[in-house]
Amino acid sequence: MAAPRPIRRRQSRLMTRAPHIVAKPGEQIHVLEVLGNAIVGGMENYVRNLIACLPAEEYKVSLLCPFESAFTKALRIEGRDVFIAPLRDDRPWRTIELICTLVRQHGVHLLHAHLMNAHTATAIAGKLTGTPTVATLHGMSLQPQEISVVRNTGSHTIVVCREAWSQAMAVGLAPDAVSLVPNGVDLSTYNPQSADPADFRRAINIGTDDFLIGFVGRLAWEKGPDKFLKAAEYILQRRPDIHFAMIGTGVMETELAEAAGRAGISAHFHMAGLWPRPNKAYPSLDMMLHTSRADAMPLAILEAMASGVPVVAIGVGGVPEIIETGETGILIGTSEWPGIVSEYAGDWEGVAQAALALIGQPKRLKDMSAKSVVRAQAYYDIRRSASATSQLFRQMLRPALEQARLHSVT
Repeated sequence: MAAPRPIRRRQSRLMTRAPHIVAKPGEQIHVLEVLGNAIVGGMENYVRNLIACLPAEEYKVSLLCPFESAFTKALRIEGRDVFIAPLRDDRPWRTIELICTLVRQHGVHLLHAHLMNAHTATAIAGKLTGTPTVATLHGMSLQPQEISVVRNTGSHTIVVCREAWSQAMAVGLAPDAVSLVPNGVDLSTYNPQSADPADFRRAINIGTDDFLIGFVGRLAWEKGPDKFLKAAEYILQRRPDIHFAMIGTGVMETELAEAAGRAGISAHFHMAGLWPRPNKAYPSLDMMLHTSRADAMPLAILEAMASGVPVVAIGVGGVPEIIETGETGILIGTSEWPGIVSEYAGDWEGVAQAALALIGQPKRLKDMSAKSVVRAQAYYDIRRSASATSQLFRQMLRPALEQARLHSVT
């Protein structure tokens, strides 16, 4: 009896290492941005800023988001193609399948993911289709799953602060697989002349001469709005003439408003809500307090600096890379790690103490304002960030193009 023939399995076309779609010379590079959320937050603003600055003659950008929202509506108004699919941490196959389909049917050349859930699904789809994949990690540290995805799929990682880059190196990710690209802001939009300072003040019913301290961000636990409230209460006990504006919305909004009422500070603690154009609010602020529990490179600080607003901040994540303490603002140590050399206590108490000291030093505040603008212009221009990202995209596509040529020859 003859020996059975060995079974020969045909390799799936999806599993080939050849890139599925390769940009032709002179053709627009089609990037599919895959977002793990679609709220009005830092990551979403980063994506909008980035795609607005990618040269339109060189790039076509489509987006995949997990649900419809005001954010996706704004993208469509801007003329972007937006697709909707669930993006959970357990990587639903139908979403991976949809990304693969979009690559094939829409001629996607490169995938760019944001947040861990999107990174995982996108990296798998990129591996299946042979499409170069980049993931921007917006946090101050890498999660174990993100590290595993990079190691097992070969996706390239962008981090936005040195703390995340140092961790990536410490866990053994290849240096050529990780790029540090700091966030940036549109300096033509965020600057001291972007609005009449009286406009926002009129909206919250305070005078042009009142001292106004702001908080800008999502009203969620990790952003520390409750710490801002505590700092405000501390300051008002000593300076009852000061006003505070909380700019943003979130799950803690009602809780914070009620807490301000119980503390008896509502008359000086203004819940401004989500300001449609935050660049119009910053010039009204005399100072900003950033009390986040976790942050990588928060856009709110960059926007404030570009607008000439000194910032007092708790030094978490990448925040110490942004603020030049004593020059453009003041850094305060965390309650867990008082390693930042400061004359003030840690956490929100130190923020309140530093703010009180600066209120009494108008000349120093004015100097900090001017130096903040200079630092933002020198290091945090969105055009620089977009240029670095575009250069990385082209580097990612170059070996794919060479590989495609090799396959076409063989």
